[in-house]
Amino acid sequence: MSAFVARPAIALPEHVVTLDDICDDIARHHTHHPRLTTYLRVAKAAGVHTRRFTRPLASPTVSGSATIAERNLVAFEDSARLAEEAAREAVANAGLELSDIDALVTSHTTSWTTPGLDVHLVNALGLRPDVRRTPMASLGCGGGAQALVRAADDVTAYPGSRVLVVAAETLSTVYRHEDDTLGSMIYKALFGDGAGACVVTDVPLGPGFRIDRSWEYLLSDSLDRYWCTVDELGLHFESTPKGAGAAAEVMAPLLRWLERQGGRHPEWTAVHAGGPRILEDAARELRVEDKVLRHSWDSLEECGNLGGVSVLDVLARTYREPPEPGAPGLLTAFGPGFFAAACHGVWCD
Repeated sequence: MSAFVARPAIALPEHVVTLDDICDDIARHHTHHPRLTTYLRVAKAAGVHTRRFTRPLASPTVSGSATIAERNLVAFEDSARLAEEAAREAVANAGLELSDIDALVTSHTTSWTTPGLDVHLVNALGLRPDVRRTPMASLGCGGGAQALVRAADDVTAYPGSRVLVVAAETLSTVYRHEDDTLGSMIYKALFGDGAGACVVTDVPLGPGFRIDRSWEYLLSDSLDRYWCTVDELGLHFESTPKGAGAAAEVMAPLLRWLERQGGRHPEWTAVHAGGPRILEDAARELRVEDKVLRHSWDSLEECGNLGGVSVLDVLARTYREPPEPGAPGLLTAFGPGFFAAACHGVWCD
């Protein structure tokens, strides 16, 4: 059974932070670091011109010295606020009422809170108490794609269902000057905050993406690519040099799967805007022209890496500039593990 994705909604916070702001902040806090020149050069090559933060760059929970408890609280409260905003707009985009929602799939990684984002949204939105909930809390950048996979599974298992997908991240709260490795400087230049949402059904609610098949893949022995740790200061997002090429490692099995679906060369894509290397590897392995990934590049430049929200932002941009009806497409994202999730289908008018 196919699943249909209604127009996504994206909620971005109010504080615009430019590349110059980030570089000035790094230089101010690491004036005497022997690799400062290299760090600034790498930050400028991250491809992000602007991004949005829920709090000002100089606030304690971003470039300041807030504790883990303070950062955790802000990460959840701000993510929940943006998630609610995106969810309400997504349901409206689908032409539905909040009482029409039968299931909720959430992804949120940047805080630890119990009850989690799913329970918060049920209460904040006034969803029915019998809504099926699938909360996901450790998927990072792959969360949006994985949530769409789970939503497609849900409408297959429960025909007639309306599934609300919501991803929200406050990645500014992992911006830490105690972390002064090259990798941490790259993440400072990459990350942004935001939330995204959409409704998935088994009948079309308007023009958009029809998911015909989904795919999940966990790269063997890949725990050393990306991971997150926590200490008394907060979350630390870390990686090894292997992480830079991890997306390319999962491309071979992705291509084999696409070939079985008859869709190796998609005419449009929604690829997680995780950084220039990911998008360059995706374009090369998929053998597509640069314009096929233009929405991913635009999302990276204007919003940064939004974590699990990123692929929803790219998909929202696709709805604003849609492909031709019947055009085959691919949505995919990658996350710590190292894992990939993908949806293949066509654009419906």
